[in-house]
Amino acid sequence: MPDDRPPPAEPNGAGIAEVALQGLLARPKTLPPTLFYDEEGCRLFYQITGLPEYYLTRTELALLREVAPQVVATARAPAALIEYGASSEAKAAALLDQTGANEAAIFTLYVPIDVAGAALLAMADRLAEARPGLAVLPVVADFLQPVRLPPALDRMDQLGFFPGSTIGNLDPAQARRFLAQARGTLGEGARMLVGVDLRKDAALLIPAYDDAAGVTAAFNLNILRRLNREAHADFDLRDFAHRAVWNDAEGRIEMHLVSLRPQAVHLNGHAIRFARGETIHTENSYKHTAGGFRAIASAAGWRPERMWTDEGRLFSLHLLGG
Repeated sequence: MPDDRPPPAEPNGAGIAEVALQGLLARPKTLPPTLFYDEEGCRLFYQITGLPEYYLTRTELALLREVAPQVVATARAPAALIEYGASSEAKAAALLDQTGANEAAIFTLYVPIDVAGAALLAMADRLAEARPGLAVLPVVADFLQPVRLPPALDRMDQLGFFPGSTIGNLDPAQARRFLAQARGTLGEGARMLVGVDLRKDAALLIPAYDDAAGVTAAFNLNILRRLNREAHADFDLRDFAHRAVWNDAEGRIEMHLVSLRPQAVHLNGHAIRFARGETIHTENSYKHTAGGFRAIASAAGWRPERMWTDEGRLFSLHLLGG
């Protein structure tokens, strides 16, 4: 489960069956997390972010509101805020609210980047009404691929923004490649603010991915329901259970679907056999130490400038300089 937003869009139609089969016929069995996000999956995901066990969203929001003036203290207005994976303006608002001399806004240009074009346009419409002095230039793109920014950003101070600990859904090598690519996109002199969930006791981590109300379990199992509907599968959801485990060696929470009995499931004409206890690995969420993330950022060409954490050291915000 992504820590605060859906990842890039998934294939549709026949592509879903093809992608699912690629993982289900492998050893160990996997399914890509992009398949979580049909309409019901999105509804369950946003419900998860408000659960009492799920500390990430509320902790990061509170921390952002507290430290935003320090983040933008050296920015020269007018500046541009470039958000990677912008599903809503909720987190960016803490930065867009910041003002400088004569109460003028620091950021006069906001560039949200995401694959969901309709959501970006809806966000732009909301911001046009709520912040008439802010220019919004959405970029519809998969932020894990090279991104071309609007030329209007030339000669402006730029702050990249990657909140939600979405960096945790990338393995360390992928995270380094993404950060290196973002540095190249933003250019010399830019800064980047990244939200990073911190390593902590498994007793606190696991409930965030296996809540008492069973919402995360429903979210994980919904991927099978979607395959039944869209990929001609015949999963019986009663024969699978949600499992969240902490993999200490890899530093990550893993989400799995566990087969409760020996069985064969059919998908698009293929028979997929399961042993009792065999799992489908559906998601990883890496948790970093402060030093570990700084090492990844440094290897990507960034210069770690400052880190902030909440009082409980659950979550961190890292300001990187180019």
